[in-house]
Amino acid sequence: MDESELLHGEVTRQVIGAFYYVYNRLGHGFLESVYQKALANTLERAGTRVRREAPMTVEFEGAAVGDFRADLVIEERVIVEVKAVGQLGPAHEAQLLNYLRASGLTIGLLLNFGPKATCRRPVNPRANQSPFKGVQSEAPT
Repeated sequence: MDESELLHGEVTRQVIGAFYYVYNRLGHGFLESVYQKALANTLERAGTRVRREAPMTVEFEGAAVGDFRADLVIEERVIVEVKAVGQLGPAHEAQLLNYLRASGLTIGLLLNFGPKATCRRPVNPRANQSPFKGVQSEAPT
């Protein structure tokens, strides 16, 4: 399967390229917030729409039960979760999958700026069936 066959392949290719660009220049050892800002700045300079700390609300049976912020939402199509840990674990991927479910989006990228650059691309199989309220789109940051 080539990039043109991947859902949002062009967007994810651009984000992954920017991830390695930032990683190769900064290396590992900084806080997640440093990598998040560097990645967002790199993508914005390339003309990509980026929302930082995108607010989301989780609803359960018609009631708001939680709010959180996704690190980055790219082109309103891909959620990016930035980590700076020794190794990604199941909890990191579960976090991103929950963000995808809450937003109703299909594709996410889990980017780890740890000792070894790592990228995962989970897919939300229930994107169109999400019971959650989703990404709030007021005031891009």
